[in-house]
Amino acid sequence: MHPTSAHTPLATASAPPGPLRVLQAGAELFPLIKTGGLADVLGALPPALAALGHDLRLVLPGFAAVVDAVLHQRTVVELGALFGAARVTVRLGRLPFSHLSVYVVDAPLLYRRSGGPYQDADGHDWPDNLQRFALLGWVAAHLATGELDPAWQPQVLHAHDWHAALACTYLQAHASPVPRVFTIHNLAYQGLFPLSDFGLLGLGSRFLGASALEYHGQLSFMKGGLKHAHRITTVSPTYAREIATPEFGAGLDGVIRLRQADVGGILNGVDEAVWNPATDAALAQRYSAERLDGKAVCKAELQRSFGLEPRPEAPLFGVVSRLSAQKGLDLVLAAAPVALADGAQLVVQGSGERGLEQALLALAASFPGQVGVRVGYDEAGAHRLIAGADVVLVPSRFEPCGLTQLYALRYGSLPLVRRVGGLADTVVGADEHSLASGEATGIAFDEASPAALADALHRAVRLYRQAEVWRGLQRQAMSRRFSWAEAARAYEVLYRSMLATPV
Repeated sequence: MHPTSAHTPLATASAPPGPLRVLQAGAELFPLIKTGGLADVLGALPPALAALGHDLRLVLPGFAAVVDAVLHQRTVVELGALFGAARVTVRLGRLPFSHLSVYVVDAPLLYRRSGGPYQDADGHDWPDNLQRFALLGWVAAHLATGELDPAWQPQVLHAHDWHAALACTYLQAHASPVPRVFTIHNLAYQGLFPLSDFGLLGLGSRFLGASALEYHGQLSFMKGGLKHAHRITTVSPTYAREIATPEFGAGLDGVIRLRQADVGGILNGVDEAVWNPATDAALAQRYSAERLDGKAVCKAELQRSFGLEPRPEAPLFGVVSRLSAQKGLDLVLAAAPVALADGAQLVVQGSGERGLEQALLALAASFPGQVGVRVGYDEAGAHRLIAGADVVLVPSRFEPCGLTQLYALRYGSLPLVRRVGGLADTVVGADEHSLASGEATGIAFDEASPAALADALHRAVRLYRQAEVWRGLQRQAMSRRFSWAEAARAYEVLYRSMLATPV
């Protein structure tokens, strides 16, 4: 199948030309704090919009990594005690790498702690996550109305994922006319909390029912974004359609179907300043589509670093992922022995579900010199793995967009994907027709089963052993471009349409 267009438009009207003032709210930002693709989006989309001439500002929680990195911070407003924090200060500064303006919500009691942004060091959710991310939404909403910083008021508020979703609800509670966009990065993570904690949000009782935040006896921040944003986007066109179905809707498909006219998909991009094999300082040797020899050096170094046998002729499969059933890692465990018996090798980097981590380490122990596993997060290591692998596995049960396959395409490491969500939008599976037409860029399968993945692995091995065909596939993959500039232009059209038609 062919990739779909980069976005599905939500509107066609446009506001008068000129720079737009946009406030984007989220919980992660690469390279400061990252648990997944959300950080990459917040690190790339705002600068791409600014490059179009727009006035972009971000609002982020005051995690230690954010507070320590943002330059030239000045206090905008002291808010005192809020949401369980003894002191909340909103500061305005500049990001050191993009020079964008950013509001930092500094609440030391809520944000400055060891562990991750959402969980402690043992992997347990912080018990006060409701207050931590309600505060983010509250501040974003009051910045959007101009109450907290009268010197600058955005024309559009853009909230990302459940962490910032309540910004839409707080604006709804104040009957604010500020247009608001809510982007779903992964519907499976909804920000669910006990219904009994509703009183901590400072919202009127009308927001307690099923028409607002209530979700099967709990509070859902995600539902707040879905109900109270004016426009809803996802990070790929196919995922925008999928989430309206029971299979992919995570229990919210009914809500999404009611908002269907306001839902669309805008595909993520690749930041080529970060992901480019011709300039990537993390690689053992840089390379390009025209000069692919360096990729063999990267493969040899990857084999060495993971303790694999130095076999250049062995097809090397790579996984860099959160280790979860959603990402299909259980399928990899079940299907990998088939490829290993066919002479392939496997390297895995990531962390996640403890059972999967242990099972992958056991697989490596069972296949010494053929399987290597590294548990943990390593950004530079991810670059080296993607560059050194021949095939990058992304066998997700669902995938809103996926960035790993985009990076794999860029690096000539053919993505092997399940045909869902953004994976279906970005990878053309190799078959008789796509190979003949020169459109194939990877390997694809449909059913989320070990047998279907094993068949795809076998097809990949067979293609790899046809050197001339494989080299053509690599060059075709590397020719694909998924640009943040294109995504930014799609969002610009969306913002202008909202301003042209009062909400």
